[in-house]
Amino acid sequence: MFFLRRLYPIGIQTFEKIRNGNYLYIDKTEYVYRMAHSDSNYIFLSRPRRFGKSLLTSTLEAYFEGRRELFKGLALERLETEWTEYPVLHFDMSTAKHVDKEDLILELEKKLLRYEALYGRGKGDVKVNQRLEGLIQRAYEQTGRQVVVLIDEYDAPLLDVV
Repeated sequence: MFFLRRLYPIGIQTFEKIRNGNYLYIDKTEYVYRMAHSDSNYIFLSRPRRFGKSLLTSTLEAYFEGRRELFKGLALERLETEWTEYPVLHFDMSTAKHVDKEDLILELEKKLLRYEALYGRGKGDVKVNQRLEGLIQRAYEQTGRQVVVLIDEYDAPLLDVV
């Protein structure tokens, strides 16, 4: 009997790395499909630490980017028929832990710059909330598709600043 030996993805929280590296992956993509096709415009995932939120966020990012090849052999491959590509704004806030308000704003500005390079920046958009709102609007106008905003590790900087 032949057994395919796969490594455990210890410390790997990126769906693409797990799939391309042939690591062990427990298929939860049916739930991704269900979330994506629910009637809700917003989904808030609250789970305990070390419970796979970052991996799930990364999986959602790959799905909404239309990266079909990463889902080969998984439930989502057979469930999804359209594979529409959406503009995805993924903000990983793990880089903003243990910061004060000013440093958090600087970190948010840095993250916004990455997407403003793709979709532009409005002349009147000065503060981070204005920039994010304008960014979402421009991404929608330029692609004609709804914009997916994923925010991972939001809690640490939020608690630090509050």
